[in-house]
Amino acid sequence: MKLKQHNRYPFSMISQRDSYRWPEGKGLAVYLGMNLEVFSFGDGLGAMLAPGGPQPDVLNYAWRDYGNRVGAPRMLELFDRLDLPCTALVNSETYTHTPGLAEAFAARGDEIAGHGRTNAERQGVMSETEEMELIADATQVLTKQQGGAPKGWLGPWISQSHLTPDLLQEAGYEYVLDWCHDDQPTWMTTRKGRILSVPYPQELNDIPQIVGRQREGSDFADMIIDAFDVMLAESKSRPLVMGIALHGYLMGQPHRIKHLEHALRYMQHNADDQVWWTTAGAINDYIRQNITL
Repeated sequence: MKLKQHNRYPFSMISQRDSYRWPEGKGLAVYLGMNLEVFSFGDGLGAMLAPGGPQPDVLNYAWRDYGNRVGAPRMLELFDRLDLPCTALVNSETYTHTPGLAEAFAARGDEIAGHGRTNAERQGVMSETEEMELIADATQVLTKQQGGAPKGWLGPWISQSHLTPDLLQEAGYEYVLDWCHDDQPTWMTTRKGRILSVPYPQELNDIPQIVGRQREGSDFADMIIDAFDVMLAESKSRPLVMGIALHGYLMGQPHRIKHLEHALRYMQHNADDQVWWTTAGAINDYIRQNITL
């Protein structure tokens, strides 16, 4: 049997690559990926707290809406208390349906990255024309709202077609977060150039853990701490990226955010001058300006 290949990047073991350092000689780049998402009432996709009934599925729609009304602002206050930056992964429809939310993250200097129009849809099932329109629609809104085009993209539901990296590169995007194949940035080939893949976590991600695997906030916090300990030790010999993926309707719940705060404070206390608290966009910039991969 001949296995199909994506031909986007070659195989490479992390232990056999040339080493480099992050700014100021640091070894571990840490960023928070804060998802800001909106959903369609009565149809479309959406994470579920419990099995939903017939549409309109008020239980699950309102639970997700809590994330934007309460959870995300609560997490914003936590990031302010800890003086931590983040990359806000923004559905462009948030500017219409949750006015002031994405703007609050931008006001504190956080990076705004593209995350489609809404998480009620997937781009990977679309035709090339439809996907191009989705990317163009979202980019136009984010560019207008922020006064500059976003550099990075995370697909709604981590969904890609066979052409997504090509279409993103052609639309002006510099990096993509959908691929979770590495702990270091890697270049991906596209039909008209290349795009950088910045590591985005699917293990340290509250949706797979809390919704998918039925773990709770304390378990998720323990996972963050355990991963940090291992990656901090490894980063003495090679540069690593540690992302933490978050959603307001999950870790913004009052019984969970205390555990997130505990994990982040632990990381700050034990950083040992080796941690670069940063954004996905800054990682992209540093690689492009300073490192030959």
